Amino acid sequence: MEPFIPPGFSLPLAWGIDFSLPVLLRMVQNLEGVEIRPEDKKMLRDLRKERILYCSNHPTTAEPPVAYAVAKTMGARFHYMASRQVFDWGSGVVGRLIQGIGAYSVLAGTADRESIKMSRSILSHPGGKLVVYPEGEPTSGENDSLLPLQPGIAQIGFWGLEDARKLDATADIMVLPAFVKYVYSGTEAAIKGDLHSSLKKLERKLGIDPKNRNLLRRFLAIGRVLLEKEETSYSISPASLTDWDYRVGRVRHAVLDQVADRIQVKGYNRNADAIEKMRFLLSILEMIAVKYPDPRLPDVDEKTLEWAREECEKAYLFIVTRPEYLISHPSAERFYEWLGRYETYILGKTSARNRKAHVRFTEPLSLAQYYTEYKKNRKQGIETMLRDLKDSLERLMVECLQLSPPIVRPFDVGDDPMGNS
Repeated sequence: MEPFIPPGFSLPLAWGIDFSLPVLLRMVQNLEGVEIRPEDKKMLRDLRKERILYCSNHPTTAEPPVAYAVAKTMGARFHYMASRQVFDWGSGVVGRLIQGIGAYSVLAGTADRESIKMSRSILSHPGGKLVVYPEGEPTSGENDSLLPLQPGIAQIGFWGLEDARKLDATADIMVLPAFVKYVYSGTEAAIKGDLHSSLKKLERKLGIDPKNRNLLRRFLAIGRVLLEKEETSYSISPASLTDWDYRVGRVRHAVLDQVADRIQVKGYNRNADAIEKMRFLLSILEMIAVKYPDPRLPDVDEKTLEWAREECEKAYLFIVTRPEYLISHPSAERFYEWLGRYETYILGKTSARNRKAHVRFTEPLSLAQYYTEYKKNRKQGIETMLRDLKDSLERLMVECLQLSPPIVRPFDVGDDPMGNS
């Protein structure tokens, strides 16, 4: 396999996707549409000729198609930095498709010189536009939260600006914060009916008696059973029967540590947090899969590689499943996030549900405004830019909460957050 996949551009392919985009969004991502406010549409069109670093949240795999819809609204073409593994999806069909509309690969966790070189080139060109996801991989899995932003994204922006100013001393790059919020279709009654029906299937599969539990407690009860299953699998005795976060934390670290031990990877930090551990392992597994030329990589056969990926997916379930997130704001969207993980874990797949993507923007950040500080102190300049980008994304996230209000009473779990009652 090639470690780096460069972008391509096929005008007939782009025209075809432009024409069929509403159908493709529905078929591939169950999106009934992409909603952008009129004032944001005007701003996008005003930015059509600018260099742009488009920075979006990344809770699912649907954000790149949404960004394509944004580009269409703007009347421009974007380039997309995509994880190298995406290019192998569908026996390479997905890779050829996205390559033809401007996507190129990046190997996380490496000094991917070819990818960095391509990013700088795109941003240095007049009118160059690059889509990046500052949260990195894996996707956050939660539409109402953000993972820590990766400093490499800011560094790429500054490098692009440096290259642009070699050609034009007044060049600038506009950093455009975007937030995608998904809202599920249907009346509240229909959504609750679907949730109850879906839970019944899972409860029967797990042998759980729902008793008279409400919707929140039924979700927590399923989570408790899955947690107990993994505690047994990893021979972890529950030190506390009521501290969900502590117990879940021990399971996710046990899963990730076992993966690191089995593939005998070097440089794994057992004291790191779970997200950092997972990012490290996923990066190693991806490099192994594409046969990245690094003699320090462990020698792993295909069967072990597939097992390691599945275990990391399991750990991911226990990283993103936090009771406080659901019970504090039990919206349809948060219920469906949990349900999707449960169905995938228990049934091996999840049912597709229709939704609509709402995209909100703040005013773009001028990278030139941070450039003087960056030239004096690179680290400080990057931190300042990332702080402002994070503030912009968080404001949008809070604003978008109003699009998905709770469908049941928050915190209605009694005194037992483990769903026993």
